Amino acid sequence: ELMAEVDFVSVGSNDLLQYLFAADRTNARVAGRYDPLSIPALRVLRSIAEAGQRHGKPVTLCGEIGGGTIEAMALLGLGYRTISMAPASIGPVKDMVLSVDIGRVKDLLDEAIAAPGGGRSIRDRLRKFAETDSVDI
Repeated sequence: ELMAEVDFVSVGSNDLLQYLFAADRTNARVAGRYDPLSIPALRVLRSIAEAGQRHGKPVTLCGEIGGGTIEAMALLGLGYRTISMAPASIGPVKDMVLSVDIGRVKDLLDEAIAAPGGGRSIRDRLRKFAETDSVDI
């Protein structure tokens, strides 16, 4: 694997997901295809994080998805520990991090990703999880 040849990986989530969905998130005509919490997107992001862990390489993430509390919660469950975001997002994401059990989020994501029919978003499922587990989102 190429991962063994690098010192670190920085995932540019905006470009990665735009290519994955073949849709520009800023184009109103196709933006509905772009959901970073869809199963295919989560599978790709998880596989990158896992490859970094297997090879002992730090994997960071930059891009807009890191600044949303629900999205950041999913990223933590996928194994990301270094996420960049706009300054205005730091407080809400920090509150979420302090109130969430990452192991439970990982379990939820593992189950959702393994389930058949994997094209749909799990955004609502993550919101419900946050509500029932008293996660500050």
